[in-house]
Amino acid sequence: MFAGIGLLAAPAAQAQEAPPAPVVTVAKPVVRDIVEDDEFVGRFEAVDQVSLRSRVGGYLEQVHFQDGTLVKQGDLLFTIDQRPFKSALNQAQAQVDSAKTLVEFAKMQFERAETLSRDGNIPVSTLDDRRREYLAAQAQLDGAEAALENASLDLEFTEIKAPFAGRVDRRLVSPGNLVQADQTVLTTIVSIDPIDFYFDIDERAYFAYARDARQRGGVMQEGAGGIDVVVRVADRSEVTFKGKLDFAENRLDEATGTMRVRARFDNKDGVLQPGMFGRINVPGSLPHPGVLLPDEAIGADQNRRIVFVVDEAGMISAKPVRTGPRIDGYRVIREGLTGEETVVVNGLVRVRPGVTVKPEMTTLPDKAETEEQTQ
Repeated sequence: MFAGIGLLAAPAAQAQEAPPAPVVTVAKPVVRDIVEDDEFVGRFEAVDQVSLRSRVGGYLEQVHFQDGTLVKQGDLLFTIDQRPFKSALNQAQAQVDSAKTLVEFAKMQFERAETLSRDGNIPVSTLDDRRREYLAAQAQLDGAEAALENASLDLEFTEIKAPFAGRVDRRLVSPGNLVQADQTVLTTIVSIDPIDFYFDIDERAYFAYARDARQRGGVMQEGAGGIDVVVRVADRSEVTFKGKLDFAENRLDEATGTMRVRARFDNKDGVLQPGMFGRINVPGSLPHPGVLLPDEAIGADQNRRIVFVVDEAGMISAKPVRTGPRIDGYRVIREGLTGEETVVVNGLVRVRPGVTVKPEMTTLPDKAETEEQTQ
């Protein structure tokens, strides 16, 4: 009878044996000096842009460029029919020549009158008349020369040239059409290199950046000391472009409570285009010690973020944390950890507070991923 009881007790004892502790991967957080980035959405704009108009009216005679090409400063783009302006220039030149002749004759008359007046052969009133005639002739010559200069400028303005280097748009007027002075838009030109990026920041970000700028010895409106920034565009390869802050507006917009900030980027290859959207990362702090963890080590508990910490006995406990931006593939832990804890970095689905685990220690690299390709 006792032997039978023993046979029945053995399986029950086996069923009550505790399951083995789950194996999880643990590591110390990465602790090093970091600079937290803030991300904003903005748009690229040309440093220089112009809607090209003619300063004189007339019929368009020639177009000297191909649509969409790069042009240099001073390149000839359009020519207005020059014949009326050449005729006006010749007429103005003739008036100058006539005025010079009158000046020479009036001068001779005045000098003769001076000689005769000294000898008492003519009255003083006659000398005054000759002086008046000479001065009037000089004034007429000055007016004629001003008209000649104006006619010369009008003729020069019939050749419409690029005011700066950049990419020209399509022609908006074809040869033969009448061009109204200072009204008809012929084409547009935008500069390519460098290129500006504009984005808006709120008051909180402004105060933080202005404070950091003062500590760097700069001013926010002057680019906060030339802070290095990075922009990403809508490209699958996630290519980044490096630039510097160089300007901020001198007031906040009353309607939106934001301030517009500008960064400038080199664009020698012309990849960046005016009007293109991008995401800019701006250093949001001075260098300071930071605690970093991979996103896989961070869990969620309702509306808060938590990490699972292992003590020396292998016991799991949960710690709420406040997270920040990603840096070098890691998530910044702004509050909740000191960096001395041992944190579960793999196997979160097998742990919960109060469970004993079998930890396998690993060391997190200084950077979780290689730096993205830069350009």
